[in-house]
Amino acid sequence: MILIRLGVFVNSAFNSLTFEEMLDFVRSQGVEALEFGTGNYPGDAFVKPAQFLADELKQKAFIQAVESRGMYISAFSAQGNPLHPNRCVARQHHDTLILTIDLALKMGVPVVNTFSGNPGAPDSTYYPNFASLSWPPEYPEIFEWQWEQKVIPYWREMGPYAASRGVKVAIEMHEGFTVHAPAGLLKLRQAVGEVIGCCFDASHMWTQGIHPVGAIKILGFAGAIYHVSTKDMIFSEDNLNLYGILDPKPHSQPQYRSWNYRTIGYGHDLKTWSDIISALQLVGYTDGFHIEQDDSLMNGLEGITKAAMSLRELIIRGPMSSA
Repeated sequence: MILIRLGVFVNSAFNSLTFEEMLDFVRSQGVEALEFGTGNYPGDAFVKPAQFLADELKQKAFIQAVESRGMYISAFSAQGNPLHPNRCVARQHHDTLILTIDLALKMGVPVVNTFSGNPGAPDSTYYPNFASLSWPPEYPEIFEWQWEQKVIPYWREMGPYAASRGVKVAIEMHEGFTVHAPAGLLKLRQAVGEVIGCCFDASHMWTQGIHPVGAIKILGFAGAIYHVSTKDMIFSEDNLNLYGILDPKPHSQPQYRSWNYRTIGYGHDLKTWSDIISALQLVGYTDGFHIEQDDSLMNGLEGITKAAMSLRELIIRGPMSSA
């Protein structure tokens, strides 16, 4: 029985290809598991939930095109901020998440990936507030308000909605959102229930000083890893010494940033990636290991090709030995 499969997050790296071209390309790289964006931050280039929900023939044709090539849809991704202080943004992101969960039910997709959201501060009407410091004292107060007044109440409504449709919600622990580390993920899971798990991305652990293998063990032994979509990253020592780790410069200017996302194998060595895969095997993860291509130094399709070449050799495809 194959446990961990090579996967791809179908994001903007594929914008130059048609749907059929994209499927043929990723299959040629040995990909089996596909994660599709359905709107909000990932975009909806290939899956527009409202259109698909209105057309069962479109759903069936889409699934047939994927499965006829020996692949399957592992997850839909609607990462957004449904708690955004700007009500228009919040409503749009919430509605997309609802449509995505409904579509996942219709198409037999078990997981929907998203963010926890970031609600800003009590008097904020336009911008989120990443309250991640213990001082000045306003920050802990904002942090507590976010959790108690916004994050937990929202997900206590959304969790049962997803669970009633047989869909798991995988929260991506991303900088800038209230849930950005394993402790926050487990806190939300305890408050809402086992419908909440994580979409694990090693790059977001490294940028926060968290060792991915340690995070996998914490979350995996708790049964809380529902999806893996990941990329590499690297620190620039010169820029890090100048600007520090909190770097707001755009990713389109990699030469000036303290750290950058990289194609798998271009930030950390393959031994590090084999340790990550081994940790997933250890905790019993049994789904796709999805390449997410966000390397600003490399063409998207080339990045997918290079990452797939490395991961094909590293992925452990069978069960642990009984010896």
